[in-house]
Amino acid sequence: MKKFIAVAGNIGVGKSTLVGLLAQRLSWQPFYEPVGDNPYLADFYRDMRTWAFHSQIFFLTRRLRIHRELCDHPTSSIQDRSVYEDAEVFACNLYRQGLMIDRDYRSYRELYGVLTQFLPAPDLVVYLKAEVSTLVDRISQRGRSYEQDIRPEYLSQLNQLYEDWIRGFTLCPVLTVPAGDLNYVAHDSHLDLIVSKIYDKLEGKEEVVFGEDEVARVNGRLD
Repeated sequence: MKKFIAVAGNIGVGKSTLVGLLAQRLSWQPFYEPVGDNPYLADFYRDMRTWAFHSQIFFLTRRLRIHRELCDHPTSSIQDRSVYEDAEVFACNLYRQGLMIDRDYRSYRELYGVLTQFLPAPDLVVYLKAEVSTLVDRISQRGRSYEQDIRPEYLSQLNQLYEDWIRGFTLCPVLTVPAGDLNYVAHDSHLDLIVSKIYDKLEGKEEVVFGEDEVARVNGRLD
């Protein structure tokens, strides 16, 4: 039976990288976040108040289309960032900061609410969690020019909204991955651990967590 996984997490946490590695390991179809295609993104990072609504509508439209394509795809697939994050994290944060006015935010939420009623939920959300310092380092390393002015305070606000969203998310199971403690690019054992936890979750096991001993062992801190 085909499966649909969404990989969620803050800017710079390693979603796209993990999607690619999982797609290769599992022989599943990857669907990546449409970052470079957003014609508003560079303007948004320069002037968030002016371009917030435009940018979020673009992301929502593309994410909804990808979600539909995922559901219709004949094989198992993995999505880089879910449609839920756009509304529950990014748009919400812009509104709370006063960067999206009430009228625009209400229109956005109504559109999101109506459209997502018709979309099947993923079988699993893999939530990558990392401290702000880790996110800042990774954003700097990947060198996207339009991301270099992102403030740590902004990332911190997003992190809190991610925690709030995940805590109340009930549409499907969630696997929380300590992305700051795992280097699944450099170490196959770290990817192996994530894959095993994903299978546990998909098989319906209720309590699937990354124990401190497990993480320490794959990092070579335990014999």
